[in-house]
Amino acid sequence: MVDRSESDSRTLLRRLRDTLATGGGAQDRLDRITALIADSMRTHVCSIYLFRDPETLELCATEGLNREAVHQTRMRLGEGLVGRVARSGQPVNTGNAPSEPGFRYMPETGEEIYSSFLGVPIQRVGERLGVLVVQSREAREFSDDELYGLEVVAMVLAEMTELGAFTGEQNGIGATHRFPVMFRGATGQEGAAEGHVWLHEPRVVVTNPVGDDPEAEKARLEQAVSSLQAQIDDMLIGAAQMDKEQRQVLEAYKMLAHSRGWVRRMGEDIALGLSAEAAVEKEQSTARARLELSTDPYLRERLHDLDDLSNRLLRLLTGQGSDTGAELPLNPVLVARNIGPAELLDYGRKLKGVVLEEGSVGSHAAIVARALAIPLVIHATRITMEALNGDQILVDGDQGFVHLRPEETVAAAFRDKIAMQAVAQKRYADLRELPATDLSGQTISLMMNAGLMADLPSLQGSGADGVGLFRTELQFLIRTRVPRRSELAALYKRVMDAAGEKRVQFRTLDIGSDKVLPYMKPQDEPNPAMGWRAIRVGLDKPGVLRMQLQALLRGAEGRPLSVMFPFIATPDEFHAAKASLLHERDREASLGRPVPSELKIGAMLETPSLGFAPDSFFEACDFISIGGNDLKQFFFAADRENERVRRRYDTLDTAFLTFLERIIARCEVNHTALSFCGEDAGRPIEALTFAALGIRSLSMRPASIGPVKHLIRRANLDDLRHLILEARKQGAQSVRPVVTHYLAGL
Repeated sequence: MVDRSESDSRTLLRRLRDTLATGGGAQDRLDRITALIADSMRTHVCSIYLFRDPETLELCATEGLNREAVHQTRMRLGEGLVGRVARSGQPVNTGNAPSEPGFRYMPETGEEIYSSFLGVPIQRVGERLGVLVVQSREAREFSDDELYGLEVVAMVLAEMTELGAFTGEQNGIGATHRFPVMFRGATGQEGAAEGHVWLHEPRVVVTNPVGDDPEAEKARLEQAVSSLQAQIDDMLIGAAQMDKEQRQVLEAYKMLAHSRGWVRRMGEDIALGLSAEAAVEKEQSTARARLELSTDPYLRERLHDLDDLSNRLLRLLTGQGSDTGAELPLNPVLVARNIGPAELLDYGRKLKGVVLEEGSVGSHAAIVARALAIPLVIHATRITMEALNGDQILVDGDQGFVHLRPEETVAAAFRDKIAMQAVAQKRYADLRELPATDLSGQTISLMMNAGLMADLPSLQGSGADGVGLFRTELQFLIRTRVPRRSELAALYKRVMDAAGEKRVQFRTLDIGSDKVLPYMKPQDEPNPAMGWRAIRVGLDKPGVLRMQLQALLRGAEGRPLSVMFPFIATPDEFHAAKASLLHERDREASLGRPVPSELKIGAMLETPSLGFAPDSFFEACDFISIGGNDLKQFFFAADRENERVRRRYDTLDTAFLTFLERIIARCEVNHTALSFCGEDAGRPIEALTFAALGIRSLSMRPASIGPVKHLIRRANLDDLRHLILEARKQGAQSVRPVVTHYLAGL
């Protein structure tokens, strides 16, 4: 096939299509295809290797190698030249295969007489399906035309593999998207749910990889590209109010959409016989394989641009829009690469769970999931490639596991877990009106966390004593512009109306880190969790802070108001923020507006430095809320977004508990109210330990209040405190074994 013409390529692809359309089993198709490719390319060997499982390739058909090796020869991902092609997603082209690094001789195949080797990946949009190989006796490298032609053939095979053309009992290859798969992600929101997949962006299915009329296919492509470019131009016109950096991002997006090289390469693919849709997917797959190898974060970020543009173009070509007309399945579980808070709120409580490939434990999607009380698993890599709408799915938010198309034994065990949780919740509901009082008569205030009006019905249903943390940033995150003061004041009024006589502690805007406003210039910081965020933004942008404080004062309408400032690291930051709030209160009074009958001003203690602040700081605070999530990660220098280290350190480590005791003592001496807020406050063992140490208020998600109250009412905090102190005295690194043993005896 040296100097092969476009006509030859189109002829080969049509013959492939006709072969696939004829009768016979899957193995017969594979055998005919390898013979056809070897004949067309004038090579001695053509072989197809497909994935038996995610780590193992199997020789599934060959023309030229020993037939006895078919379904017998297997290799691990990365093993030999075939494994190298599969791992890298890049071709290997050599005239002397045995001299290549990583070469592995497979004696059962009889390949020792073949010197030249050309292998290309069979892949579809980042999904590895197998490897297509041709070999010859003469020692020569294959030409660029031959390489390109084989890549085009591999693209057709990828589409056919995706459509199940090579699956069947005869060859033992199972259909794609049919086997059970488990994804190990990370917990974004605890809970368990069983349901059916609902893809936020459904896959585009290409059913016609081979084009009969190249000119007609090119015309379709050009029309779709023009429509795509117009869409991007309209996006830029609508972005006139965005800042310079955001416009630069869209300009880069436009540049990719207008790339002549991109369009030219797709045109060349069509000339060789692909349909317009298959040409788009081929270039997307090829570019994706290259970008995935890059260590440059900027280039890797372009993967999202490439995927988005390619998917938009495919939807234009196929007419398969995001709204397919399909109805939400029974018990829908949303599966997406990522999702914004506004989009997630649109789904509302219809969802049973959410699974994301990206996201973070502190992201706005996680905040909304907590507000909706649905389990969320993040970092479920490649699940959007594997899942199909309607697939059965199990979401274990407690462990961060997702089971897709589970075996019945797994599903049965999971249902038992859900049933046990339901029974426990019913038992906890009976405690709703009872106080969290232990056997020694000490009462702990159990508060709930909130961030949406949708949270407030849980205030009564959970038996919470109030709202220990109302996150105000969500109202900023779900908008494309800064909310008006009047809008915020109306919201805060509704929150306080819904809470009635129960206390609500509003936390001022906590943005930055993983919570970036869509209309705010993003900050390129190496460590955003310790960067320009929360009160640092508020003090540097006093206009936004002042507007929010005014809204809180007006929303209170003369009622008692509690406000706390996040991420305070030094007393000066708190004093400045407090002065700003008092100034706004006095200004409201001077204008004749009602001011709160009681104004409580507090700080979130999330940095270890604040534990060593002078007494004057604690005296100035009406209350302090320990932000356990951030405090723990800074105390142990363990990023809570990093799965390798975030579970490595125990909250009940005696060093951390000793630090908490220091804060408790400082607050007691200065008569400052103290609470603990964070994930650990809602974990019964941790919550009981905090209470035993002397923290009298805990704030958690509503679903955790029942289990925590149940445990406190069965325990004696004085006895537990004695055991904790004794364990520390004896040099224990963690008091968890002691607390667990104590609970086992209750």
